[in-house]
Amino acid sequence: MPTTTYALPPWDPPSVPIAGSDERFPVRHVFCVGRNYAEHAKEMGGDATKEPPFFFTKAADSIVPVVAPDVGRIPYPKATANFHHELELVVAIGRSAWEVSPERANELVFGYAVGLDMTRRDLQNDMREKKRPWDIGKSFASAAPIAPIHRIAQTGPLARGAITLDVNGARRQTGDLSQMIWDVPHTLAFLSKYYELLPGDLVFTGTPAGVAAVVKGDRLEGRIDGLTPLAIEIV
Repeated sequence: MPTTTYALPPWDPPSVPIAGSDERFPVRHVFCVGRNYAEHAKEMGGDATKEPPFFFTKAADSIVPVVAPDVGRIPYPKATANFHHELELVVAIGRSAWEVSPERANELVFGYAVGLDMTRRDLQNDMREKKRPWDIGKSFASAAPIAPIHRIAQTGPLARGAITLDVNGARRQTGDLSQMIWDVPHTLAFLSKYYELLPGDLVFTGTPAGVAAVVKGDRLEGRIDGLTPLAIEIV
């Protein structure tokens, strides 16, 4: 076969470390679920218990892998004065599927990680009020810090467990994975109606209540039972 010639030097694919391994998980797509905890939906002005889940995306190169005990450092982004944290369980996909059933959805899961869906809230709200796409508030450089992925063979399917976020040592977000409106299997089943899920995809599964603004110098520490914690500093 002929050698492919690129007009520009090709870049390495974004990837996430795998806990307990020298291997890395290559990232293809990043999907995110909106308003998947009832109390967070209320603080955002809605009631997600009465509607099916909805999704948005982030660019794959928005991820920032962080390996404990290191503290990741992400810049306060441009064009915002209201930069919010949203701590989430991230599901890594290891097999492809269209229209998977909830009963089979866990077969697609490669593993899980702790992640942050960082949000330029003022830009998101402005676009929403204008009825325009709000990608500008969600997809930007360093918008998705993530800790190492734990294989499902080690953790088992995650359906419950504490999820918490501290900012400068003070608790901001607290909840349990069992409080998701749509659990992981149903979330993947819904998502696979619209997209073919592929190996390398990441799915951010929504955040508990307590989202709020952060500023330069703040340190964020996110934890989910059984997974490597995630710590970042805003610089």
